[in-house]
Amino acid sequence: MAPRELIVACAPLRSHVNLSHIVRTCGCFGIRRVIACGAARLHSRIARDGAESVDLSIHRSLPPLLDRLRSEGFQLVALEQTTHSESLFNFSFLPKTVLVIGNERAGLEADVLTKIDRVAEIPMAGMPHSLNAATSAAIAIYEYCRQFPLRSAGVAPTANREL
Repeated sequence: MAPRELIVACAPLRSHVNLSHIVRTCGCFGIRRVIACGAARLHSRIARDGAESVDLSIHRSLPPLLDRLRSEGFQLVALEQTTHSESLFNFSFLPKTVLVIGNERAGLEADVLTKIDRVAEIPMAGMPHSLNAATSAAIAIYEYCRQFPLRSAGVAPTANREL
């Protein structure tokens, strides 16, 4: 099985717990690369096996990395609430996607948003109007993986097999 081509890139997060949950989620779904910014570090008890199976790289800022990843053929998708965001319910990911996650309070800075190709939003129906960064990332990662299921040689996904 080839690993998924999704990369998760995180703006500087306020909580190492959120980054640890994101890395754990990526490990669970076969996503092998997470980029973090700022003074990021993992709590191994939270990240669990994700700490071993996910390549976590830490950088000072996102914009130069986003430029490089775009030049490598990745589409840059922010998970954010903006006036031009698309509902995650109808969002079609490309296989080579960088999912950009914002800070828990401030979201994504303007210098990052100017680099983004598309913006996906998780529709909210109640209060508060946003989810925790790690929860939002998990929902978007799940949707990407739903659109690009891993297939083992000769084994169809469970949903398509006759029982």
